[in-house]
Amino acid sequence: MDKYLIVATHPDDETLGAGGLMLRKKIEGNQVYVLNMTHMDVAFGYDEEKIIRRNNEIEEMIKRYNLDGYYNLKLRPSGLDSYLEGELLQKISSVINKVKPSIIVLPYYKDVHSDHRITFDLCYSCTKNFRYPFINKILMMETPSETDFVMFEYTFKPNYFVDISNFVDKKIEIAKIYSSEISEHPFPRSEKNIKAYATIRGAAIGVDSAEAFVLIKEIE
Repeated sequence: MDKYLIVATHPDDETLGAGGLMLRKKIEGNQVYVLNMTHMDVAFGYDEEKIIRRNNEIEEMIKRYNLDGYYNLKLRPSGLDSYLEGELLQKISSVINKVKPSIIVLPYYKDVHSDHRITFDLCYSCTKNFRYPFINKILMMETPSETDFVMFEYTFKPNYFVDISNFVDKKIEIAKIYSSEISEHPFPRSEKNIKAYATIRGAAIGVDSAEAFVLIKEIE
């Protein structure tokens, strides 16, 4: 049995980037956890109605995946650069040491959103084998509306694929829980585009649907 920790910069990133993997790995008997970095709060200018709706979306997502644990740092959206790096490292390290994941999935290191890049940098710092010896695989996921806008030599080049043919429909249904984040095509976070991603990645490995990742490190 493996322990997977999916790191989401914002709620819905976990589903967009690794929802199929999460569903498949749970069915296969593994443990799946999510660490979410940012969250709506009145202190950040969000109204109570939006916060309640987002909290309900997260609770529903947790139930749909049957997660083994969900950790929410509740940091300022689009404001990770306003915190002291040491403060954030301590929070992230605490979660990682509590979960002790064997496999960790991070945002792509060159995503357009600065919060995604900061999340990667901080979390990757918490994967050193001499401090976190339980981590034996590190992946980066692709997130529609972020990874697809990366330029030139930094474009996403996957080398690790997961067949999600039996799970893509459920992934889309879970994504639709985040009603304010999913819109009609050609918006990048649309039902049609999520399916298109899965189809393209599936064609690359000869299956109906897949998710693609960049494998950074694997220790056998």
